[in-house]
Amino acid sequence: MRTAAPRTARSRRFLMCPPTHFKVTYSINPWMDPAKPVDLPLALTQWEDLRDRYRALGHSVEELEPRPDLPDMVFAANGATVVQGRVLGARFAHPQRAAEADVHREWFRSHGYDEVREPEHINEGEGDFAVTDSWLLAGRGFRSSPLSHPEAQEYFGRPVIGLDLVDPRYYHLDTALCVLDGDEVMYYPGAFSPGSRAVLERLFPDALVASEEDAAALGLNAVSDGRHVLLPQAAVGLFAPLRERGFEPIGMDLGELLKGGGSVKCCTQELR
Repeated sequence: MRTAAPRTARSRRFLMCPPTHFKVTYSINPWMDPAKPVDLPLALTQWEDLRDRYRALGHSVEELEPRPDLPDMVFAANGATVVQGRVLGARFAHPQRAAEADVHREWFRSHGYDEVREPEHINEGEGDFAVTDSWLLAGRGFRSSPLSHPEAQEYFGRPVIGLDLVDPRYYHLDTALCVLDGDEVMYYPGAFSPGSRAVLERLFPDALVASEEDAAALGLNAVSDGRHVLLPQAAVGLFAPLRERGFEPIGMDLGELLKGGGSVKCCTQELR
């Protein structure tokens, strides 16, 4: 395949939360094993590397104050979905994370966001909502309720495409699909039901399709600015296909945070 011309990066604004209190003391996804201790200093170093890399690429990063009773706050993507300045808050499926939703909504209200909605139905923010130029892709099956989809469509005024997740390792949409640029995505077919795979093939016939090995490295839990794609460094099979499409892949080591079931995207909420 002929390598495409380099893409153009667009400056982004992100919200992140340092893993000051990160630990794994319960299990709410298959990645979490309380028997495996977290190296907290290493987790913080890895997180800081991601934050600093965003800033070095010209993006701005806001930081959310962590709370000692909420160890999963580092996975800031789950706290809300922001589209054109409108904020749809989260409502978490598990009680261990429920209080995070209030912290996020309060942050937005105290930082000048006038339209902040507390949802009626369970959704876990950008864990299960992915924004493309044309659609709001919406995962369901393990965390977010299907009822959150029409709620989001009504609030944002964007067509919502529901996608069924069937493999518990890919419990959120952002573990199985990444928006690269505009309406261009990469995804792992095995994470989706047959009908949802057919929908993805119809909507994104030129998508980058990831292998099982790269998906299992959480390689799709990535963030793209339209040119640079920050992704887990272990997803080695994605680097060449991304370069062929004109993207610049940047491998990140977030191995300690992977013990909680998250990587680059889980740590990164976009403030659109």
